[in-house]
Amino acid sequence: MAERPPKTPDTEEGIMGLTEVEPSPVEETPAGFKDDYFPPMQQPTGRSTLGLGNHGPAYYLSRIQRYSSYAFTVFASFHVANTSIIPLITQSVSESNRYLLLTRPFYQSTLAEPLLVGIPLIAHVSSGIALRLYRRRQALRRYGAETQRDRKTIPWPTLSGTSALGYALVPLAGFHAWTTRGLPLYMHGDNSMISLSYISHGFALHPFASFAGFTALVAVGTWHATWGWARWLGLAATQVGAIDLKRHLVRKKRWYSINAISAIVTGLWLAGGLGVVGRERKTTGWIGREFDELYNYVPLVGRWG
Repeated sequence: MAERPPKTPDTEEGIMGLTEVEPSPVEETPAGFKDDYFPPMQQPTGRSTLGLGNHGPAYYLSRIQRYSSYAFTVFASFHVANTSIIPLITQSVSESNRYLLLTRPFYQSTLAEPLLVGIPLIAHVSSGIALRLYRRRQALRRYGAETQRDRKTIPWPTLSGTSALGYALVPLAGFHAWTTRGLPLYMHGDNSMISLSYISHGFALHPFASFAGFTALVAVGTWHATWGWARWLGLAATQVGAIDLKRHLVRKKRWYSINAISAIVTGLWLAGGLGVVGRERKTTGWIGREFDELYNYVPLVGRWG
């Protein structure tokens, strides 16, 4: 028989006095289980038998997820400046393209792009998935789920809002990367002519799909990054100390503050992206025809644009 989890003050009473608990909370990890969600059953002294020192896999997966976001933040800062801040200041796509061409080699070179974008992004996503699967396995072991029926009775670890936004961001960012980096490289062998004019051309060709997709990408990405950094800095709403007498008030204040920052950053990004780049006219001449050819290979955009 599976071991019934102990009753805690946070559990809610159910029918006939039964309680329902979640075996592996994600956001509010007990202080004693920060490195590993559940204490080892019989951890030997000295080094771990897994060769991971005194820490379990959750410790290292969490740090991979954290430190990989540092490198990607550097890229995101350059990208926001080029695609939003500079266009907002210059109020000109052609003028902004000059700054883009000057700064792009620093984060899209053969060495910088894998180090700042590719490897950190893969590490961030894969470590998050691996961490969730590991916590699920630990929960099953903790509560003695030996049969498939037992496993069904134990819920998966809670999916936080930040994690949900991260999973939603993967297809949005992947589609954006494919249209701006992968597709030009596949069609023309390079993407040297891809600039803000290429983005503006897409907005002019397919306004509905472009505006909706860009807004979703920016909003989801900004909220995910802002809440993620708040968590890394220990400022998330769920990280208020349990002994704080004004815990509820502090949590509420943090929740509003983080969302306000997210809204401001999103609004600033959209002001330059949609207000300037999105309102530019189509590119004419042979470059415009090259852009048309590229967008013709995006059937989803053509259908909904």
